[in-house]
Amino acid sequence: MVQIETDIVARCQRGEKEAFRWVVQKYQRMVFSLALKMLCDEEEAKDMLQETMIKVWQNIGEYEVGKNFTTWIYTIAVRLCLDRLKSMRRTVPMPEDEKVLMRFALDVDTQRTLENQEWVAIVRMLADGLSTKQKLVFTLVQLEGLSSQEVEEITGFDAKQVKSNLYVARQTIREQLKKLGYDTNG
Repeated sequence: MVQIETDIVARCQRGEKEAFRWVVQKYQRMVFSLALKMLCDEEEAKDMLQETMIKVWQNIGEYEVGKNFTTWIYTIAVRLCLDRLKSMRRTVPMPEDEKVLMRFALDVDTQRTLENQEWVAIVRMLADGLSTKQKLVFTLVQLEGLSSQEVEEITGFDAKQVKSNLYVARQTIREQLKKLGYDTNG
C-alpha cells in the first residue's frame, strides 16, 4: 500500500472524518462500478455505494495494515452486493437490452464511454443464465480487471472455484453472443 494511503487509513482508524472523505472520494467510483455491474440497477448501485462506505467506516479499525486496502473494500462491497442479490428477484434482459448491445457492438469508437444504463443493459443481456457465483467472478475478472488471486481473496473461493466459475461464465456469455449472431471464434 502506498505510504499516503497508510497514513490516511491510520487517520481514519483514529476517527478523523476528513481522512475518510479522501477514502470515499478515491474509492467511490470503483465501488459504484462494481455494484452497477453486479446489481444491474443504478439506484441499487447508489444505495450499495452508501452501504459499503458506511461499512468501511464502521469496520476501518479491523483493517489489517499491510493488506491490500482496495481488496479489503472490494470484499465489503462484494458481500453487500451478494446479500442484495439474494433479496432481489432475478433480473431478466429486456428487449431493449439487445438493441443496446447491438449498438455497442457496432460502435467502432473504442474510446467510447458507456453510460450507466448501457452498462446495465449489456451486463443484463450477457449475464442472463449465469449463477450468482459465475456473475461475481466474471464481473471481478473481466469487467473490473482483477487478478485471480485478488478474486480468491475477495470472494473466499479457492483457485479451482474461480477458474471453474470464470470458465462457465465465459462459455455461457459466448453462447449468448452466438444467439445474437456474433461469431465468437474470431
